[in-house]
Amino acid sequence: MAEIIEIQNLSLPEILPYTITSEIQLKRWFEPDLYGIFIAESPKVIRLALDSGYEPISILAEKKYISGQASDIIRRCGNIKVYTAESEVLTKITGFKLTQGVLCAMRRKKLPELSEILVKCNRIAVLEDVMNQTNVGAVIRSAIAMNFEAVILTPASSDPLYRRAVRVSMGNVFRIPWTYFPDGNYIETLKNYGFSTLAMALHDNTVNIDNPVLKSLDKIAVILGTEGEGLKQSTIESCDFTVKIPMAEGVDSLNVASASAVAFWELSKK
Repeated sequence: MAEIIEIQNLSLPEILPYTITSEIQLKRWFEPDLYGIFIAESPKVIRLALDSGYEPISILAEKKYISGQASDIIRRCGNIKVYTAESEVLTKITGFKLTQGVLCAMRRKKLPELSEILVKCNRIAVLEDVMNQTNVGAVIRSAIAMNFEAVILTPASSDPLYRRAVRVSMGNVFRIPWTYFPDGNYIETLKNYGFSTLAMALHDNTVNIDNPVLKSLDKIAVILGTEGEGLKQSTIESCDFTVKIPMAEGVDSLNVASASAVAFWELSKK
């Protein structure tokens, strides 16, 4: 059974994870032995994390949620500490208003092996140096919605378990396999595993996203770049196809999150 603890200030070291604004510090919480922690926000997101096997450490919740929207979560979490206070007190303690009244500190899990994903999957999304957490979360949400099987990121991309990315993904980051490429030529790695590589970019030599040739490919990796600069020129030149989404006159492009949704939808159709 959970231990309910009412708090009034920052004196308890156990609530430090909820006040830290550095995501990197949370990621390195247990170094060098384990994989760090992250903060899940809102009852829906926390439930999805629990369903996916993430281990809760503690909960921070408004009082009214203890017997309300978070009651089932607290029962599921078993023998952990639940820190609580009125909304006004929690806002002062954490420095921000709680999203839907509940936060949960959870242990990270070991990421799946890259080779395991590349062997098992036929439709994957690749994020090259996408640092905006909102875009990372939105791309992940679109990927799972359109039946893409995994998301792989380059090392410079933002972590999908950062708080904003988790929230924007609506917890779907817990439901789709994801991992990072090591440094080096990841396009070559994809090709070695049988993937046709599709660079989403504005370029002279492009094919439209609805080209039948693309739908006939057995294994595809849709590669998306960061806002502004887009994909590296070397990436575009190394890919099998450069793909564009046709635009109305006067519109250059969509942002990466919107472009990913269109591309995944089109390429998931048979």
